[in-house]
Amino acid sequence: MRDNPRVTDIRVLIADDQAAVREGLALLLDTMSGVTVVGQAADGLEAAELAAQLTPDVVLMDLNMPRADGIEATSRVLEQNPDIRVVVLTTYEDDKSIVGALRAGALGYLTKAATRADIERAVKAAAAGQAILDPAVQRQLLAAATSAPAAGVGAGAGASAKPQGESAGPAASAGSGDDLSPREADVLRLIAAGHSNREIAKKLFVGEATVKSHINRIFTKTGCRDRAQAVQYAFTHGYAEPGN
Repeated sequence: MRDNPRVTDIRVLIADDQAAVREGLALLLDTMSGVTVVGQAADGLEAAELAAQLTPDVVLMDLNMPRADGIEATSRVLEQNPDIRVVVLTTYEDDKSIVGALRAGALGYLTKAATRADIERAVKAAAAGQAILDPAVQRQLLAAATSAPAAGVGAGAGASAKPQGESAGPAASAGSGDDLSPREADVLRLIAAGHSNREIAKKLFVGEATVKSHINRIFTKTGCRDRAQAVQYAFTHGYAEPGN
């Protein structure tokens, strides 16, 4: 698995139980420069099996599939290989599906109303380690904040992949996020905007090691276990807004 997949060499696995959708997505992805479809899976278990065999850069994952749904499949894929990036592409935009997918480790979440440009941007961003959320999903996360306690972001989350060098630490489950420093708040906003550690370092004129230290403290203070939960936290706690 390549540590830094090039934009000219992104290998994608498609997982969807509808053959017409899989084939349509394969044709669509094949028109994108630097993107190659390496496999297609008809259910969640097959998605996990093919991901282990093919080690794609990105898995384009549906949620409603037989044998194992997309959330379980995402967890299985990332348990086997945390370097793989999962982008959910589904008809569902309810908060349970969104939060479940993010907690499982999905880096991107699109609805099937997404355009070709949206899908290409999400696939290429995910391959570079950046999070992409559909604007409707961002709005749903904000709405979910009104019905979920602030401390619940990290509670009950399933195992998910953590970026190398970033860990929540032993105090992660107890944080409230209220004591984020101004610089940590800036870093959290940039994470929510989909920026990589390198991009954050350039924007803030600091080293990548400093960015990782800020992220570790953010995880500890907010109770987030990974970047996906940090993105959710940013949108549900006012650090970022849809469209920004």
